[in-house]
Amino acid sequence: MRVIAGEFRSRQLQAPRGTATRPTSDKLRETLFNVLGARVAGANFIDLYAGSGAVGIEAISRGAEFCWFAEKAAPAAAAIRANLRALKIAGGYAIEDRGVARLLSGLVKSARVVNVVFLDPPYEAVEEYARTMGFLGEHAAEVLAQDAVVVAEHARKAELVERYGELMRYRVLEQGDAALSFYKRVSESASQQVSE
Repeated sequence: MRVIAGEFRSRQLQAPRGTATRPTSDKLRETLFNVLGARVAGANFIDLYAGSGAVGIEAISRGAEFCWFAEKAAPAAAAIRANLRALKIAGGYAIEDRGVARLLSGLVKSARVVNVVFLDPPYEAVEEYARTMGFLGEHAAEVLAQDAVVVAEHARKAELVERYGELMRYRVLEQGDAALSFYKRVSESASQQVSE
C-alpha cells in the first residue's frame, strides 16, 4: 500500500495488524482521487472508519488543508499514527479514536465545515452506513460546505439508497467487488421538487 500522488507520492504505508481492517485498494483510491480532482487541494477532508488512514493521508499529500481521521479500533488508530509519523506529517490533522459518531457530533458543535467526506465501514456493517449517512444528511447545513462531496465505499452488490436527508447520490463507480457512491447536498427547494 502506497501514497499515489502529491507530496508523499510512492511512499509506503503500513496496514493495521490482523484481518479486521480491509484497506481501500491503491487502484480504487486512485479512481476516487481522479474523480475528486482539484477539490482536494485546500479542502477540509474527513476519513471515516479510516483503517490505515491511507485515504486521508492521500488527501494531505494532495494538498488538503486539514484532515480528520475517525477510527476506534486500536490497531488501526496506531497504524494511522505510525504512518503520519513515518511521513513526518506534524500538523494539519486530528485523530478521533472514540469513533465516527464522536467526531461528527464534535464537528456540529465546532461549526467547522467540511468539503469532502469519505467513509468506508466494514462492508457488512449496513447499520453503520445508514447511521453515518443519515447523520450527515440531517446535519448537512451544519457540517458540510454547500458544494461538499460525500463518498461512501461499499460492496458492489450492496447498493446504498439514493437519498439521505439533504444528500442525494449523483454518481456510482464500480471496480471489482467494490463501489464508490458519490453524494452532494441538495437545497430544500430541490428536495421538494425531487419528492413531488
